[in-house]
Amino acid sequence: MLKVTWRNLVARKLRLLLSAFAIVLGVAFVAGSLIFTDAMGGAFDDIVEGSTADVEVAYEGANDFDSAQDARVFGAEVVEALEGLPEAESVHPVTQLNSIFIIGSDGKVVGGNGAPGLALNPVDTRAVTGKKILEVVEGELPADAGAGGTPQVAIDVDAAEKAKVEVGDTITLVTPGTPPTIEAELTGLVEFGAGGLNGATLTLLDLDYMQDQFFGGEDVYNAVSLNAAEGVTQEELAAAAQEVLPDGVIARTGDDVVEENQATIDEILGFLNTFLLVFAAVALVVGTFLIINTFSILVAQRSRELALLRALGASRRQVNRSVLLEAFGVGVVGSTLGLGGGYLLALTLKWIFGRFGLDLAGAEFPVAWTTVVASYAVGVLVTVAAAYVPARRASRIAPVQALRDDVAMPESTLRVRLVVGLLLVVVGAAAMTVGLLETFDEVLLFLGPGMLAVLIGIALLSPFAARPVIRVFGLLFKPFGAVGRLATENSLRNPRRTAATASALMIGLALMAMMSILGSSASASTDAAIEESLTSEFVVSNAIGQPFSPDVAAQIRRLDGVEAVASLRQAFPKVKGGGDAWMAAVDPVDFGKVLKVPMAAGTLGALGEGKVLIAEGIAEQDGYRLGDTLTLEFQGGDVDVEVAGTFESNGAVPAEWLVTQDTLEKGGLLPLDSMLFVSKEPGTSTDQLRDGVAEITEELPTVTLKDPEEFAEEQKEQIGIFLNLIYGLLGLSVVIAILGVVNTLALSVIERTREVGLLRAIGVSRSQLRTMIRLEAIVITVFGALLGLAMGLAFGLALMNAIQDEGLSEIVVPWVELLLFVLAAAVVGVLAAVFPARRAARLDVLRAVTTE
Repeated sequence: MLKVTWRNLVARKLRLLLSAFAIVLGVAFVAGSLIFTDAMGGAFDDIVEGSTADVEVAYEGANDFDSAQDARVFGAEVVEALEGLPEAESVHPVTQLNSIFIIGSDGKVVGGNGAPGLALNPVDTRAVTGKKILEVVEGELPADAGAGGTPQVAIDVDAAEKAKVEVGDTITLVTPGTPPTIEAELTGLVEFGAGGLNGATLTLLDLDYMQDQFFGGEDVYNAVSLNAAEGVTQEELAAAAQEVLPDGVIARTGDDVVEENQATIDEILGFLNTFLLVFAAVALVVGTFLIINTFSILVAQRSRELALLRALGASRRQVNRSVLLEAFGVGVVGSTLGLGGGYLLALTLKWIFGRFGLDLAGAEFPVAWTTVVASYAVGVLVTVAAAYVPARRASRIAPVQALRDDVAMPESTLRVRLVVGLLLVVVGAAAMTVGLLETFDEVLLFLGPGMLAVLIGIALLSPFAARPVIRVFGLLFKPFGAVGRLATENSLRNPRRTAATASALMIGLALMAMMSILGSSASASTDAAIEESLTSEFVVSNAIGQPFSPDVAAQIRRLDGVEAVASLRQAFPKVKGGGDAWMAAVDPVDFGKVLKVPMAAGTLGALGEGKVLIAEGIAEQDGYRLGDTLTLEFQGGDVDVEVAGTFESNGAVPAEWLVTQDTLEKGGLLPLDSMLFVSKEPGTSTDQLRDGVAEITEELPTVTLKDPEEFAEEQKEQIGIFLNLIYGLLGLSVVIAILGVVNTLALSVIERTREVGLLRAIGVSRSQLRTMIRLEAIVITVFGALLGLAMGLAFGLALMNAIQDEGLSEIVVPWVELLLFVLAAAVVGVLAAVFPARRAARLDVLRAVTTE
């Protein structure tokens, strides 16, 4: 039986490789996700370890990897006390900012897009790895230029290469201070001891200059790094340092800092990994349909062969095992190729993320043994599981029945499909209802599996819908005459096969249709919200995902004809006893002049010091009532606020929580703006105001100036980028489904070899034969597209109704886009039929007629 299995694998290489390709793509997603996140994790771990000394001294929360720019500083007396410790070999005070960006020679920002622009004074610290945190590779470190002199600066090598600047050049820096840009002489290039900075940039400025420019000339510091004396442990040094530190300032061992920050990184990467693995799961589900279909057809074609094996003494178990061994071989081949494809996918993700500011050029991309095990486990298990039903069916073929070429499936199989399909639809719909009603906090925990159950249930029920739909196609194919009738009859011959192949396409298109509805509704909601609520003439917002200097707002306020400039600052504190808060800090008076905030309870004027306004949906979900006192956990400490009102989330307010700006200052955050809304006085020319604001912002590539229409387009562009990413990831499942169409038609042609020969013998031309195959392909793809659009419409409308309270007030069905999906499916059907149709047309007539 092993020899027979091996011969079957070798004899059907092309057919099985087409099935294996579905596993290749699914496993590639799994392997690529794991390799990429391992590479990211390793790169960030290197940064954490390479920038952490034996002991780190700072305010609590200030050294966390995910903390925002901390405004808390301590005086020189803390540094002096630490310098007196015999346990410390060296003490390195640090003054640091996270929002200083380098402008390249082309006038564009280097880095950004979420990655910070780190700036600090030169340090000679040794990291826990034993290496220096910074090494000078060219030139020298910056020195104090004196009063009125040009400040000096050193930057990292990668940033200099991207900015196309050299030592001795004068470069421009965008800063969070006043003025927001400075010119500096580039005196040196440095290299981060751990390697790359993953898209961040590093700027070194003289300590006295940093303190004068950004800290009011006071001798203050954000942190102090300590290197232990010989024979002193990290714990001993931290304990000694803690004894001389003031309240609120803590000393932590480097190992503890590294461990905590790596845990934060792992949590962030875990979300990314889950996101990518969801699409791997979709690809594998679609691939399962392809494998089941392929092995079902192969088993039917080999019925006589299997019967002969049974007649020669092979048991049912041996026949079953033979088919499963073939599936195992396909799974191993697919997993091996998928592992290689996963590595290529990881490199592709590296390039994509690099376009958005995450530069992993210096990262290693290891293939861990866990990745290898996961790839083979997923690929082989999915393939064998998918082949189990066809294998079991093969073992039940009676020898006499198979020798008579009578292999029709019993009617009980359809009854089982009906019962299981209906059960899955009911269970899936119930799970979706639970998720959409937000009965539980983990909405996606119910919504995703519920949708999957409904999709598989509909796939099982699809043969019942296939016959009437195919008959409709028969009417449409009448202009093709006898060829159209043959195509219709061939599709009706095995509606189960047609439906199974179409179902694979249905899954991908259902998800794409749902996302299309979500994207169109989000875009329409954005337009409606901005048109209804935004009353300012212009919006100034960050262009690189990083806040900017409040001096920009101060300069705009001084312009003639400006009525109000409302600055908006963002933060993400935790709510004690709750989750994270997406928060904006505003001046309620100015904010009310530039934006109509739709209040559900209370008034915008009720927002004041120690008060908070909460989105109505969040308040209802978490049970917050007017007058409740909530504790916000910032890195600088807890801040109590009282709920003064709730507002409707219509998308115009870029937050779910509104506080005054003093709340963020109490939380220890640096006062930096994320967005400005500018309105003009009556009688002021809009063009004149725009010219004035543009003159202020034109030297700041970190911000953009927009009118409301342009602001809406910018928001919709971000939605479009996200949708295109989703379409691209879901597109792989569609590719697998197309392969399923090719595979089904190719195997069908082989199965009907004698029939094709007879058609050619009675006068059917090669062109007519190719047309027949194409029409069969169109039936499959368009049927799948129609099923997918029906499911996508149901999912999309249900989802939109569930999240209307989250600001997506408009429900839009993009009928034109959905129609294009159907037309694209028909085109795909024609293309998918090229290889099978060509194979059918080239069959030798006499050999085909005599085929058994």
